[in-house]
Amino acid sequence: MAVDEKKIRTGCPAHNCGGRCLLIAHLRDGVITRLETDDRPDELAAPQLRACIRGRAYLRRQYHPDRLTHPLKRVGSRGDGRFEPFSWDEALDTIADELRRVKDQYGNSALFVPYGTGSYSQLNGSQTARRLMNLFGGCLGIDNSYSWGAINAATPTVYGTLTTGNQRQDWLNAKIILMWGWNPAEMRDGTNSDYFVKLARQNGARVICIDPRCTLSAAGLADEWVPIRPGTDVAMMSAMAHVMITEELIDEAFVSTHCVGFDASQMPDGATDQESYTDYILGRRDGTPKTPRWAERVTAVPAETIERLARWYATEKPGVLYQGYGMQRRAYGEQVVRAGCVLAAITGNVGISGGWAGGLANQAPDGGVLWNSFPEEDNPVGAAIPVFLWTEAVTRGDQLGPEHGVLGGKRLDNNIKLIYAVASNCLINQHADINRTATILQDEQLVEFIVVQDNFLTPTARFADIVLPACTQFETWGIEDGWKYGDELILMPQLVEPLGEAKSDYRICADIAARLGLEEAYTQGRDERAWVAWLWDHYRDSRFPDLPPFEAFVADNRGVYARPVIQPAVAFTDFRADPNAHPLDTPSGKIEIYSTELASRDNPDEIPPIPKYINEWESPFGPEAERFPLQVLGHHHMGRVHSTHDNVDWLKEAFPQGAWINPIDAAQRQIADGDRIRVFNGRGALIIVARVTPRIIPGVVSLPQGAWWRPDDEGIDQGGSINVLTSSRWTPFAFGSAQHTAMVQVTREES
Repeated sequence: MAVDEKKIRTGCPAHNCGGRCLLIAHLRDGVITRLETDDRPDELAAPQLRACIRGRAYLRRQYHPDRLTHPLKRVGSRGDGRFEPFSWDEALDTIADELRRVKDQYGNSALFVPYGTGSYSQLNGSQTARRLMNLFGGCLGIDNSYSWGAINAATPTVYGTLTTGNQRQDWLNAKIILMWGWNPAEMRDGTNSDYFVKLARQNGARVICIDPRCTLSAAGLADEWVPIRPGTDVAMMSAMAHVMITEELIDEAFVSTHCVGFDASQMPDGATDQESYTDYILGRRDGTPKTPRWAERVTAVPAETIERLARWYATEKPGVLYQGYGMQRRAYGEQVVRAGCVLAAITGNVGISGGWAGGLANQAPDGGVLWNSFPEEDNPVGAAIPVFLWTEAVTRGDQLGPEHGVLGGKRLDNNIKLIYAVASNCLINQHADINRTATILQDEQLVEFIVVQDNFLTPTARFADIVLPACTQFETWGIEDGWKYGDELILMPQLVEPLGEAKSDYRICADIAARLGLEEAYTQGRDERAWVAWLWDHYRDSRFPDLPPFEAFVADNRGVYARPVIQPAVAFTDFRADPNAHPLDTPSGKIEIYSTELASRDNPDEIPPIPKYINEWESPFGPEAERFPLQVLGHHHMGRVHSTHDNVDWLKEAFPQGAWINPIDAAQRQIADGDRIRVFNGRGALIIVARVTPRIIPGVVSLPQGAWWRPDDEGIDQGGSINVLTSSRWTPFAFGSAQHTAMVQVTREES
């Protein structure tokens, strides 16, 4: 008998790795037997979308023995992780009843769907639950993200937009690339971003990586690694500006016509007596010139290195200063975003080929991808909280107002009482201060009902009252676009039948909608495949007019539509050519080195109108360093996408969890490579294997973020989850995550 074998192209199930890649699935008798990646012709205008090790290892996750295959209900105390199976009908009936109860007792604003990126296709993920909630009368909304909290808020204060990036093919025109805290080889930041940096370097660009760690990007893409003390990047940027100003390396013609706030001659109306950027850099008001010698004491970067990089970036134009996201997930993370943008502006690298404006840098000309275009419908509740403040909305939601970043114009009228978490490990594992969060969720007087919908019993799912087994993206229809960069659309056809009793996120929400009398409104008569066809047409109408018809594309098994980039778009070209005819969407219409919006907050110590170095609330320079002398940060890891894949043995073998520690710090503590160590502070402790390496700056410990929390009987984490150590304090302007700002001590564990 002939064996039914076929190959189908599909998208790599996207868990917010920062890329969108093509997979080729080999199927035999309804089972995926092998995964390969893109085999199309490789061209600069539309390069292959090659999957990394995480995408290629997805086969192991798909058929993992721990996959959830039937609904579970809690039988022990919340958080104990004790469950028993029960039927779909009972599970869905219970959820519908709880939704009605909470709505009737408290109102819709007590319902909450948290942030989560464990599934990022258009028909899988939390957007399916938000559509359900909005049709049910709404729920408390969320604003911003864990990843981009400060950069999303700070970029528009300079440029009035998030579309500040050239298309990446233009990087080949750069003469210098400063990879500042940026690690595309591990966290992606657009499929092929590392490839474009490699091509730029081959084309003659000088590539410098500024980072506390010698990352894979530093090792494989850069000419030089410049280690820097975490949280001090603004000090180094300010010192570079000092060199440029005192050595007259500023692009004065551009600054005088396109910027406000650089010096006293161009302050905005009403701020003529305020401190300008030049005043700050030269120390005219605070008495501290921001010289390279000053910055050396703060950053641990030699003054000579700062001077050299400043001269290179100011004179070897055009140049790219690309800002990574880790350094803005810190105390005062808004400052590093604005400081990087200002360096780009004062060197005249804005609006030119080979340059780069900085900030979030969605691609020109139109911001790029559509993100989730599955229609969530309008939210009747209207109010939304910063995503990072959800624990505050649980414990004191009715005390939160606009001063806490609440959108919607008024104070919240409820605490969160019901949580429906879809494809999210942010309730426990990925949120800050796990022990605090666990205590909050264990209290059933606070959150009265929790539903978690996932592929596995994650640390978050262990705190659920009901756990629902969700399909992987191989088990349902989906569609995904090119994330932040790239003009691509990837079709994700259903490859195999769902495992056990698993259902797609969409189908689960549709079944709940039916019990609430909302099935017709929710589905509009469409199943998953029909919605993908609808979305396909939506992409054609809004972005890709030459997109082939859906049925023909499915039949051809092409997998991906890619629009070639022949002439890379450059952000702000019109503005650069004529700033009066093409003003920015800022109060002045120009690049705001001095921001009147920030000045209006009347909090100059934490939200200054010009970018400043502010010492962090936990740092080596504070009294907390006496007990906890080492900084800790959680870097992205090749073995995981955030917490997704942490249970995949192939990836754990290739990239085992370990704490990076410099030999100097290790020797002081009599720690050898491979020793078990305790990393701890006042919030928690964990046990992990030490990786002693000179690839991290002294004074810093780095733990790959995303490891699943596994507390022992004493509450000591044995999984290596950094969030037992991180703080739930947020940044002052964006109300964003500052989880990378934390101090710890490390000791050797006796065997």
